[in-house]
This record gives sequence, structure tokens and C-alpha cells, in this order.
Amino acid sequence: MHTPPRMFRALFETAPDAMVVIDLAGFIVLANPQAARRFGYANGELVGQAVEVLIPHNAHAAHRDHRDRYMSAPRERPMGAGQELTGLRQDGSEFPVEIALSPIHTEEGAYFVASIRDISDTHRARQALARARYDTFVAQAGQLALESSIELTLDRLPEMIASALGIDAVLVVFGRDSGRELQLRVVHGVLPQELDALMEDLAQGEGPAERSARVQPSELALTALASGHSFRSGLCARLFDADRSMGSLIALAHQAHVFDREAAHFLQSVTNLLAAALQRHHTQEQLAHAQRLEAVGQLTGGIAHDFNNLLTVISGNLQLLEAEVGDRDDMLPIIGSALRAVGRGAELTRKLLAFARRQRLSPRPIAPVQLLADLGLMLRRTLGEQVDLDLDCPEQSSAVYADPAQLEAALINLALNARDAMPRGGRLRISVSEAHIDDTAARDEAHAGHYVVFRVSDTGVGMAPEVLARAFEPFFTTKDPGKGSGLGLSLVYGFVKQSGGHIRSESRAGQGTRIELFLPRAAHSVAPLPKANAAAESMRGNESVLVVEDEPEVRLLVIAFLRSLGYTVLAAANAIEGQELLDANPQIELLFSDVILGAGCTGAELARDARRLRPGLSILLTSGYEQPAAEAQVQPGSEFALLRKPYTREELGAAVRLALEKWEH
Repeated sequence: MHTPPRMFRALFETAPDAMVVIDLAGFIVLANPQAARRFGYANGELVGQAVEVLIPHNAHAAHRDHRDRYMSAPRERPMGAGQELTGLRQDGSEFPVEIALSPIHTEEGAYFVASIRDISDTHRARQALARARYDTFVAQAGQLALESSIELTLDRLPEMIASALGIDAVLVVFGRDSGRELQLRVVHGVLPQELDALMEDLAQGEGPAERSARVQPSELALTALASGHSFRSGLCARLFDADRSMGSLIALAHQAHVFDREAAHFLQSVTNLLAAALQRHHTQEQLAHAQRLEAVGQLTGGIAHDFNNLLTVISGNLQLLEAEVGDRDDMLPIIGSALRAVGRGAELTRKLLAFARRQRLSPRPIAPVQLLADLGLMLRRTLGEQVDLDLDCPEQSSAVYADPAQLEAALINLALNARDAMPRGGRLRISVSEAHIDDTAARDEAHAGHYVVFRVSDTGVGMAPEVLARAFEPFFTTKDPGKGSGLGLSLVYGFVKQSGGHIRSESRAGQGTRIELFLPRAAHSVAPLPKANAAAESMRGNESVLVVEDEPEVRLLVIAFLRSLGYTVLAAANAIEGQELLDANPQIELLFSDVILGAGCTGAELARDARRLRPGLSILLTSGYEQPAAEAQVQPGSEFALLRKPYTREELGAAVRLALEKWEH
């Protein structure tokens, strides 16, 4: 039976799906009322327009290519087969669709019928299911990051992501924003023979980090097969640490265009979790490192205290022996050699105290221009001709507030380390700049404030990450035995931290090292140095001095020193005995006390109580180690002068004379 053409027309007009008939040139020749309504056009308005009018503009080129391929080998394609597509209404709004295609042949030629179905409701249901599924995986990833180490998290997370997205491979790479070098950290689902080609493809296709990458991961253009790997599509989400990109999490698939918005949102959520886990791991490492340094600092500070007492006894007895032997030529060189060894031991304890942040500093405003000019003359002679020294300091640089001797020693230490890292020569650059760190930027060990930054950079062999992590620990060195004590960088670290600053270091094996010293900017400009206060012409005196020292051998030595200089000496082993002698002997004119007196009252507390009861009493303190509790009483410029151990008889005599005369005037 022949079916009337009118029935075909009725079926076309009343079909529930939008239907359009397209010619070989890609123009619409028929469109049913449902098509007009779905796409926001009036009846008959679609006829004569290119079929691409129904598709988002960014898909026009791809659709034309697909249309040409289909028309060259037409076939029936049922509804729902293939990938979900997007339709474009006349008002610019988009909606998800599925399409069925059928070729038809007529007397006028070949045509193609497209049945278009709006699947917005189905799409929303699929999205809800996908989100619920992804949310489950995100929760599992969060639990993994909280309960596991960063190594275990990095090991398991890629497989979880691949399972959630139904894809083939996941990579975690670390790299810099400014360079194309990528360091592979974790691989899942990539064959070893594919890695080199894939990494080269990623390095070429991965653009610089932008803030927009935080919100929406970027698709990667991969050259499949021809580059030596089989991946055709990829999605990259950035791992951010504050405003700095530290790497990327990359999802890969063998098929093209498999990542939708929900997949991108899921990948970004997991990437944020991984970035937070990495930041927490970094913070924990920094805290552990700071705790190790603090523990070692307390230990070395205590050792330095005991060692200084020993050196004081050794040095003092050598001086007494030197005075006894007179001009015996056979004995004086031996004693001189021993005294020089004591000096080297004292220098070692000063380095330990500097690391432990227990050494007393004498900060003042320093002009960086003059400091570097003076330092440059010495360094050029010391570093040798193979090292190209470049000093860069603006003339108008602000003054830095620091101990000049310790700052110079820190820069020399860094310069010598740089020289040793360039055995075949290289370039050493010391520059000065200024930096302001506000409250929002303050993190890690950096506090908000104005800083003068001394930057020391070299072109040497650099340090691996595990070496850089321990570089500031005392006695840690990579140099051959006998070529380094391992105290140089720890001395720099202790000086900078005690000065109220912080250090930033950066180094890569084979690419040199850069260390930045952030030191407080001086509140005032550099003032002329005061003239040295001339000591008394004679160190001798006849005043009565009370010595309070808990170490018996040191106490006996001080008594001998002071009596040899003409002073009347009373001695006590602790603060209680000292206070009793002060109460019973009003003729005492000077209290000379160690800061640390074992259990009970400290020397600083004894001095404060004594001064309150006897305002006219002169006070001189001594220590080989300053406790934080006593720092407020022994800072430069306070009423209590401090003589560091070990000291010579002449240094003791000058300090006693100065303390007595200062108070008298």
C-alpha cells in the first residue's frame, strides 16, 4: 500500500523531537515547529540558514569537519549514541542535546535528517549523580590527606582520581611558573616507554600559571601517537602555594573530549586538597626544623657556658704562670702557644653562642654602602682572581640596624662558602635592597616590618634539597674532613635571628645558591661613631670588691687577678652569701658577679636588689652565656655592664676600673 506524502508531512510536523533536514551544503531546508520552539525561532525562520546556527560559536569549525566526514560516509546514528552535545538558542543560551542522524535519498538528491532532543532534565539528573559520586571521592581524598603522610597521599591519590573520572592516567608534576622544566613526582597509568614523549608534550602545551587556573582547570592539547604516546586529551589543575604555582595535577585519557565541567570541578577540588596537604607538610617540616635548631641551640649554649668557664681558668692560670716565669725564653713561647689556643677556643664558643642566639650583640645603624665598600676591598684579596665579585648597593640605601662586626662576619662567611662552591671560579654577587613585609604577606619565620636585604648569590655547584634543609644546622658540612667546621652558616643563622631578622635560601644542584639576609631597617640614619672612652691610665686600684662566682676555680682566679691589681677582695659562692657580705661590709664599692649562679637567684637579680638597697654601689657582671631571662638586664646601654668570659687580667682590670669610675662620675 502506498503511504500518502501528506502523512509523512504530518509525522514530521508533529514529532516530539526537534527535526531539521539538511542538504549537502549544510543548509537547513526543512525545520518542524518543535525545532523552531526549541531553538527560539519563529516558524520557517530556520530554513535557509547553515546548521551551525544551532551550535555554540566555539564549536563551529569542529562541527563542519565532523559534518563533512559524516556526509562522505553517511550512516544511521541512533539517539544517544556518541558524546553529549550542546545546542544554542537564538537568545544565546545553551542547553544539552542528543542527536539522531539519518541519510535520505530523493529525486532531488541526498539529504540528511537530524532529530534533536532536549535532555536538560536528564542532564541535570546525570550531573546530580556525578556530583554525588565525585563528592564521595573528594571526602575519601580528604580523609586520606588528613590521616596519611604526604608520601602515602601522593602515592594513592592518583589512582583514586583515575577511578573517579574513569580515565586512564594521572600525573603529579612539580615545576616553576617561569620555566618549562617539569619534575615528575607521581605516575599512574603511563607506560615507561611513553613517559619521555608525554613529558615533552606537556612541557610544550602547559602555559604559565594564572589566577584563572585556580577556578577552572585548563584542557591540554596533546599530540597523540605521533609523539610516542597514546593520550588524546588531558586536563590540568594547578597546585598553588599562596600566589605561587608549585606544580600541577594532570588527568589523561586515551579518548578525546572526555572531561566535562563536573570532571573539571572535581579535579580542582582534589587539587586544592592536595595543595593544602603539601602546605601542611611543608609547615610541619619547618616547625620540626625550627624545633631541632632551638634544641641544638639550647644544648650548644649550655656547653658554651661551661666551656667558657674552663677557658677562663686555663687562660687565667697561664697568665699567672707567665707573670711568675718572668723573662725565661724557654717558657714564654710555650705559654704563648697555649694562650693562642685559648683564644681559638673562645672564638669557637662565640660561634656556638651566635647560633644559639645567646651572644650579646651591640647593634647600631650601619650604612650598607660603606659596609660593602670596606668589605669589598678585603674580599677581592681573599677570594682570588677566579671569583668575579660584583657589589651592588644603591647610594641612598637605608641604614640597617645590626651589630657591625657580626654582620661583616656573616657576609664573609657566605662569601667564603660561595668561593668554596665554585672550585673552578665563577660569579659572586652581593647586593642590597629594601623590602616591606605587611601583615598579610608575613608567613613562615618572616615578621611584618621594614627590612634591609643583603642578597648573596653565586654560580657554584648548588645544593640538593636534602642538603639545603640542613645547611644551617651546626657542625653539618659537605666539605672534606679538615676543610670546614660546619659552623659558618649556623653562625649566620643565629646572628640574623637574634637581630630580629630572617633568612631565605634557595639552591639547586648545579645552578648555584642564593641566600637573603632580612635585617631590620634602622629607625634613624647613621650617626658618627662616638670617640672611644679612654680607659683609666692604670688598671690598679685599692677599692673593696665583692666577687660572686659559683665555679670555685674561676672564683679563685678572679680573686688572684684583683688582688694582684691592688684591690681588696671578698668572695661568695652564691647570691645568698653575696647578699650577706654586702649587708655586713658597707665598704664594698663594686659588685662583680657571674650572671648564672646555679640554682636560686641570678647575678642580674642580685645586682638589681643590691642597687636598690645601695644606690651608690658599682656593678659589673660577667658571663659565658646569657640566659633570655637575664637579657633585659644586660643589654647594651643598661646600667649593668657585662664582661664576657674568658677574659684576661688586663681586660678584667680595665672593666673594673671603668665600672668604678663610671659610677663615681
